[in-house]
Amino acid sequence: MKDSDIDYSDIPPLGDEFFKKATVAWPPAKQQLTIRLDADVLDWLKANGRGYQTRINRILRAAMESKPPRRARSTTRAQKKSARTRGASR
Repeated sequence: MKDSDIDYSDIPPLGDEFFKKATVAWPPAKQQLTIRLDADVLDWLKANGRGYQTRINRILRAAMESKPPRRARSTTRAQKKSARTRGASR
């Protein structure tokens, strides 16, 4: 079947409201960090060849998505550290 053979007449057109709500959801932005892993864990991750960082991300994402969302904290760790630093300098 060719694309020209498909009947799209029963699909309503997408209006401006749809495009106002549309967002780019994937892939999420990556952030570089340093992580310390046990040597045997890293060996296991690298044993399947290239892409071990992607495997780490997928494993962590699966763990994250398997848990219910946590309640947001009123202050972040960075805000608490900043407050402690300001308090110590007074």
